[in-house]
Amino acid sequence: MVAHAGSVGLRLLADRTGLTTELSKAMVRRSFSPVHDRGRVPVDVAVMLADGGEAIADIDVLRHRAPVLGPVASPPTVWRTPDEVTPGRLKKIATARARARRHVWAQLPGGLPASQVAGTDLGATVVLDIDATIVVAHSEKENASPTFKKTFGFHPLGVWCDNSQEFPAAQLRTGKAGSNTAADHITVLTDAIAQIPVAYRKDLLIRADGAGSSHKLPDWLTEQGKIRGRRVEYSVGFAVTEKIQRRHQARPQGRLDGRVRCRRRRP
Repeated sequence: MVAHAGSVGLRLLADRTGLTTELSKAMVRRSFSPVHDRGRVPVDVAVMLADGGEAIADIDVLRHRAPVLGPVASPPTVWRTPDEVTPGRLKKIATARARARRHVWAQLPGGLPASQVAGTDLGATVVLDIDATIVVAHSEKENASPTFKKTFGFHPLGVWCDNSQEFPAAQLRTGKAGSNTAADHITVLTDAIAQIPVAYRKDLLIRADGAGSSHKLPDWLTEQGKIRGRRVEYSVGFAVTEKIQRRHQARPQGRLDGRVRCRRRRP
């Protein structure tokens, strides 16, 4: 019981910040009155995962804390809940998360922490890091497939806020999804920026590794920087391989060493 005590605080945090209430509003269905609040189900699932759960059946672990947490959804209810999430309701869930985040950021003592880069304080700049990661599956899971690293599983794309260490947006992808697919980068960054409260959306820095080294992504980021009242900078880096070295040796600027960084600087 002591090992799982922290999950109680996490669940209460969701309630106190208004996340549970906002999700409940997003999951409302006309002419449907569920026995268990559908907005509380994703909160309980998140707590269960943070507590070490790996399968829906692990939701029963929270039932041991029912005297503190109240009723917990049964595994069959948890199974049904994702099927009730339509594309329209998914947008409402994103809005609910953004509202809860805006409320939390407004309560931060001293405001949002500044991002630190090489010992430099970036001040009010909100830094978003985008990267893909391999999630290995050990069986034939839905949408699992071989990955470019010769493993088997998934290749999701995520965005992290360096200032607050939050994970505002992600795109679930099959294992064979491309690493530098510009369309996926743009989609998940659009979702991530929408999660940043408007008051903090005026000065953004987007950082990507070699997967973001495409013409389309920097072009899109440049256009985002032209939106009135918003400044968007970006830093995209990629490793200089022997093939790239040979190409650049034939150019007037000569040889490149180490890593190249494509950066849009402030005027």
